[in-house]
Amino acid sequence: MTVAEFVEEKESFLSKRTRLTLQIVGAAIFGALSLILSLFVVPYLPRTPQGFAYFDPVSIIWFTCFLIFGPLAGVLCCVIGMTVLFPFDPFTPIGPLMKFSATFSLMIVPIMLLYLINRKEGGRKSQKLKRPKTYVVYGALGILVRIIVMVILNIIVYLAFYGSEGLEYWTILVILLNALTSLWDLLIPYLLVFTSKLDQKFEIW
Repeated sequence: MTVAEFVEEKESFLSKRTRLTLQIVGAAIFGALSLILSLFVVPYLPRTPQGFAYFDPVSIIWFTCFLIFGPLAGVLCCVIGMTVLFPFDPFTPIGPLMKFSATFSLMIVPIMLLYLINRKEGGRKSQKLKRPKTYVVYGALGILVRIIVMVILNIIVYLAFYGSEGLEYWTILVILLNALTSLWDLLIPYLLVFTSKLDQKFEIW
């Protein structure tokens, strides 16, 4: 190995190590921020009579972390955020688990599609997701997966606590509200990250 190759390999290693550090730190910071919002903002959000919020700033924070720092940070942020919610959420463990399931199922679709469809392409994955057409298509598929997952989980929980009476109405409500909150989870982070060019400032993924 020549000196030039050694230096290049060392720089590449340091770059990967630095990116990994930034991803972990970003996930931790955004996970902690989601707890602050959950404690001081979420209780005052407008809700349906059944207790569903019309939008969820916690999920928005988790998805923003994903767009800035990448898939590893996004998933880790969801895990951290869910974990720190357990001692404080009045509906623990169901509440934090539901929040994690909703956000993760929305997030995992673009992650998988980016790495399966574009695995042979060079360049940063975030710049591919930045394209409005790609973001809309991947986001729509993510919404579909999220709705399916949340309908299944909500049916299980509803049957366990309330039986079958009113299940149809509850299911329709779950579908509508998950579709609505998914739109906020996708739109607000996109505007925050890509219009402000935060993705270009960090250039992590």
